[in-house]
Amino acid sequence: MTGEDEWRGWRSATEEALYGPGGFYGGAAGPAGHFRTSVHASALFARAVTRLLGAVDRSLGGPPELAFVDMGAGRGELCAGVLRALPPELADRTRVVAVERAVGRPRGLDPRVEWRAAPPDGVTGLLFANEWLDNVPAEVAEVAPDGRVRLVEVAPDGTERLGPEPSAGERDWLRRWWPLAGAAPGTRAEIGAPRDAAW
Repeated sequence: MTGEDEWRGWRSATEEALYGPGGFYGGAAGPAGHFRTSVHASALFARAVTRLLGAVDRSLGGPPELAFVDMGAGRGELCAGVLRALPPELADRTRVVAVERAVGRPRGLDPRVEWRAAPPDGVTGLLFANEWLDNVPAEVAEVAPDGRVRLVEVAPDGTERLGPEPSAGERDWLRRWWPLAGAAPGTRAEIGAPRDAAW
């Protein structure tokens, strides 16, 4: 039996599961202990990103400081790879910033990598968000049997139920980006407003 105080929206549940105490991103193994991404598979990815950074530099006319900001940097692998791949003409003026809220600065990370919990203000360069936006928690809405759209609530054991109607702002987002009007009962949508705000 689930107590009333244990039900919550998917955004809150996902936030805790990913970033809370004992959450997926804060665990000892981290994401790389469970799956491989392009960052972990090969140095080719970091070299490709470094080429992109060079193109950004040229399009900006070679600013005195060129920033590379990696959102959701994990353990800083991409930042370290970009630093290794930087050509000499960029290395001296490139500021490399890892933005990660789930874990503290890893031991042994190149000291040139600036470690932050939030992105810096006023930088000129490349903001890189590889696999970041899909990890910004969002509410889930579902068309109820009566045709009304309701938020989906979840209990700690994964049991779901339909909760209240979305807020006015959430309804506006759904109407614009993921319309559910006339959809069959059981049809679901993620309300991506938090991702829009994060971006």
